Amino acid sequence: MQSNMTVDEEIMKAGITHAGASAPDKNRLDEILKRAKLLRGLPLEDAASLLHTEDPEHIRLISEAAGEVKEAVFGPRVVLFAPLYLSNYCGNDCLYCGFRRSNTTARRKAVSPEEAVEQAKILSKAGFKRIILVAGEHPLHSSIDYLVKVAEAIYSQTDIRILHINSAPLSVENFRTIKSAGYGVYQCFQETYHPETYSVMHPVGMKRDYGFRLNAMDRALEAGFGDVGIGALLGLYDYRFDALATIAHSKHLEERFGAAAHTISVPRLRYAEGAALKEPPAPVSDIDFKKIVAVYRLSVPYAGVVISTREPEAVREECLKIGASQISAGSSVEPGGYGKTEHSTAQFSLHDNRDIVEMAEVIARAGLLPSLCTACYRNGRQGAAYHDTVISGGMHDKCTVNAVLSLKEYLLDTGNKSEALEGAVRRFTEALPDNVRAGVQNKLAGIAAGDRDVHI
Repeated sequence: MQSNMTVDEEIMKAGITHAGASAPDKNRLDEILKRAKLLRGLPLEDAASLLHTEDPEHIRLISEAAGEVKEAVFGPRVVLFAPLYLSNYCGNDCLYCGFRRSNTTARRKAVSPEEAVEQAKILSKAGFKRIILVAGEHPLHSSIDYLVKVAEAIYSQTDIRILHINSAPLSVENFRTIKSAGYGVYQCFQETYHPETYSVMHPVGMKRDYGFRLNAMDRALEAGFGDVGIGALLGLYDYRFDALATIAHSKHLEERFGAAAHTISVPRLRYAEGAALKEPPAPVSDIDFKKIVAVYRLSVPYAGVVISTREPEAVREECLKIGASQISAGSSVEPGGYGKTEHSTAQFSLHDNRDIVEMAEVIARAGLLPSLCTACYRNGRQGAAYHDTVISGGMHDKCTVNAVLSLKEYLLDTGNKSEALEGAVRRFTEALPDNVRAGVQNKLAGIAAGDRDVHI
């Protein structure tokens, strides 16, 4: 299906919608939430109304509905992942970032492909089989050739199953090149969709070009990426506009390419050593942050809503109940940061330093299912194929089964004897439909006997 509007026009529409929006009364709220539970997403007008909601009881109802929608789409599973930072050299001068080029006190580092392999091995030993590579936007230290060599080295020398990439926006040709290296999801945040604020925050470098960044996802999808990840950096501008613009961006991708954003990340501005900004210009409270998470889930029900270690422990745990479906653990946001005693400059400061073991148990104790699954990438469920499977309701059971299988593999390979996690494997296996359970039990027996990368 083809959109008649460019992404620029969709963002302008979001701005007009935001400007005319108001919080819904109880009757309209009930109507909006009823529509959301049909799992087809929400129009911008409905999403804008939810974002303008301030009534605590109404926010509670929005949050409950988001939890129901997440459960209906993906089941109890929560995906665990980790970033691997490649370089903190950058040609931009973003006011909020520790990597900015004018940070003269920065301890710069770019890992070699060999060092990237060692970092990936550390993450694999911890239990991760999917990682996202993050590179500063620098033409020398984050070149296309370098990104290809890093992917080839990690795939050939480790058991990492899928690499995602967060890098500078590229041309269609260069997107094709890195896609051919085996990257799964391409991720890039617009930071803020408000052009005037964007200009102030990005005074120097290639990133100053708002339009080139905004259209990056169109180019990535044109180049063959099936899945892309978007997000706004909350705290730079009015969160209601930036969240609504993020939803509009996803809708544009769905209309033009047949698949909405694969992931929507929810980063909130954090202090960074060497950044010009010491405080967010437009602070976002914990209550509003959680509301944004819920509205993303209701508006784009089939996207992975991603919560990073920027957030406090309690906030992250609450987000698991209201729509978040992916969460990082044990993260380092500096190049070469895993297993090292000498540190380079980090992109920003972290709130939650719990490792994969702790986070998996937190998820299990919340009655949810930790997942280290890479099944969709192994089975070609990407782009429109993934999108169609989700919309048809086909991901719920697949996600549960693959989460069980990947969690069992994790427990055996890491030697983790956690009763909470073993109990989750048993509990969610027993809860499977009769016609599925026996096959899963056979696969679990195969994993115990040495089978790996087992999935449906």
